[in-house]
Amino acid sequence: MLTDAHNRIINYIRLAVTDRCNLRCTYCMPEQMQFLQRRELLTNEEILTLLKPLAAAGIDKLRITGGEPFLRKDLMPLLTELTAFIPEISITTNGVLTQPYISQLKALGIRKINLSLDTLQRERFLEITRRDQFPAVMQTLYSLLEHDMLVKLNVVIMGGVNTDELKAFAELTKQTPVSVRFIEEMPFNGQGHDFSGHQWNYLRILDSLREYYALEHLPGTPQSTSINYQIPGYLGQIGVIPAYSRTFCGTCNRLRITPTGGLKTCLYGSDVLNVRDLLRSGASNAFIMNEIRNALGNRAADGFEAERQNQHWDSMSVIGG
Repeated sequence: MLTDAHNRIINYIRLAVTDRCNLRCTYCMPEQMQFLQRRELLTNEEILTLLKPLAAAGIDKLRITGGEPFLRKDLMPLLTELTAFIPEISITTNGVLTQPYISQLKALGIRKINLSLDTLQRERFLEITRRDQFPAVMQTLYSLLEHDMLVKLNVVIMGGVNTDELKAFAELTKQTPVSVRFIEEMPFNGQGHDFSGHQWNYLRILDSLREYYALEHLPGTPQSTSINYQIPGYLGQIGVIPAYSRTFCGTCNRLRITPTGGLKTCLYGSDVLNVRDLLRSGASNAFIMNEIRNALGNRAADGFEAERQNQHWDSMSVIGG
């Protein structure tokens, strides 16, 4: 079992398999990105070598992120290997390239898909992402639902950009079993621009939704990052994620691994260890696991403490979305 300095059990890893993305969302990365060379990324063999002892130590939940994970050419063989020893695997994707893989994912038992979608308007999608891929993303959404996948829509709320679409997104839950999750904007845009997470926090988002709906609060798990609700009579659910307010830090059960093997014990903190370098130096599994346990033993109490120790905001695509 893995535990941190505050006796929290760690059983969940978010693994970014690439920093590359085929969109350029303004809250995530600059228009011009210098992407990593392939040799800088963890290989499939390195990922498997790393995750097997972690699974033996209690990691039973894995989320594959990026960048955009489906830009990684060897992703499906990797997922096939991972399903042999990780009980629950989910994926976060922007949906542009996902649709052709849905049947394969379902066959592997991977049904939990988080689809990033910040607007339901094609022109606005182009403005936010700098790419005209709205039809492809919507086709992925429809196909996921047709295949009975468990879909969560991740909607980053940006002041002056998409706050007028809260009701439109909520209405998606009326006749489809989708979970729409409104996320506070975070400072990880890689551009040094201002962000609106402190202005449009989860309480303001909820207040705006309550202008239209009588929201019913739903019970959640202790480690959940979202506060969940349902509109009476609607099939789906609505959630708010206090990503900047960080109300969920006290029960955090996750680690992050960046595409280059950086280990983060907190989203708001710096890398505390590089597992790729350890693997390539020939370090044993026992040594690497001991280093990970030591890092957890020095874990910040919450995202605010981690933020005070980290003065540089990377692009979210480098961190792992």
